[in-house]
Amino acid sequence: MINLFRKNENTFAIVCIVIYVAGISVCDVLSQNIGIPKLFTAVFGAVMSAVLFGFVKKNDLMEYFGLCGIKKSGREMLWFIPVIIFTTTNIWTGVALNTTVAGTVFGIVTMMFVGFLEELIFRGFLFKSMEKSNVTSAMIVSALTFGIGHISNLLRGEPFVPTLFQIVYASAVGFCFVLIFCISKSIVPCIISHSLINSFSIIAGDRSMTMSLIIIAVIIVLNLAYAFYLFKIYRKENNQT
Repeated sequence: MINLFRKNENTFAIVCIVIYVAGISVCDVLSQNIGIPKLFTAVFGAVMSAVLFGFVKKNDLMEYFGLCGIKKSGREMLWFIPVIIFTTTNIWTGVALNTTVAGTVFGIVTMMFVGFLEELIFRGFLFKSMEKSNVTSAMIVSALTFGIGHISNLLRGEPFVPTLFQIVYASAVGFCFVLIFCISKSIVPCIISHSLINSFSIIAGDRSMTMSLIIIAVIIVLNLAYAFYLFKIYRKENNQT
């Protein structure tokens, strides 16, 4: 792994993305086939998380990829408050047990690992591999790639329109997260928020398709506005006009 990373960080990031997307998709199908949703997916998430975390730690890349404490004071991090609100989106209409107890447990465990992996891969590996050339372009590519990656939901039988909304939503959230990383020098807040957003989706209460799309549309607009605000902070701190 380290040889590939040192040779070409872009290729390393792309390989990780392919392995992650393919692994999650295959394991989801296998889990459904045996009647225990997310069982194999949780195992895959745990293994890949352990491997990538071990790789980062062994090669002294913890701070490079943001697996470290926030490099800001508590007061300077007050602008992170909106993310706390966005994190709760999936339980705005209540909570419910949407599958078996085992399915719920494996689902939440999977989502926690997904939050870690997606932040490390998209905000860590992919963004860091591109920022040397152009930081703004790296932000955009990291966010859009993360969003477009959700197209794999179509392969798992998800409806087209909700998936399209999710792609746009994920891209907007991804842009916020990469800016948080750039400003705070840490992806830990992003991992926590991402993991909770995903986990809450497992226990989200029932709501109509129309209500779901309205909520997602509102969150997309708010996320884009918040991302614009964060981008202004980033440019100001880096003396960009």
